[in-house]
Amino acid sequence: QVQLVESGGGLVQGGGSLKLSCVQSGRPFEWYDMGWFRQAPGQGREFVSAIGRTGLTTHDSDAVEGRFAISRDNFRRTVWLEMNNLQPEDTAVYFCAASTASDLQQASTYFYWGQGTQVTVSP
Repeated sequence: QVQLVESGGGLVQGGGSLKLSCVQSGRPFEWYDMGWFRQAPGQGREFVSAIGRTGLTTHDSDAVEGRFAISRDNFRRTVWLEMNNLQPEDTAVYFCAASTASDLQQASTYFYWGQGTQVTVSP
């Protein structure tokens, strides 16, 4: 089994920054590609960013490209999402997830999920 625990969410003003963390335990961290998703009230789960097992490949959604950055440290079993220039439309619960499948933009390919951390951006 794999456990994922997110932290770092909070309330921030528009234009501000936050850095989310996700710590993994259980099976070897380097076995998994990692992704961040978000879900706003009344909306489906939306892909945000993903990173390959070695950290050499990343992919961001169009909505966050140039503002958010994903990174990981396999020794620390941690993946981060650094979020800059946050806007009210970024308000959502943010989830990290682990996958061994190939299509990292699809939530259905992720086997393990954290409990989520709330990010609220005020105008």
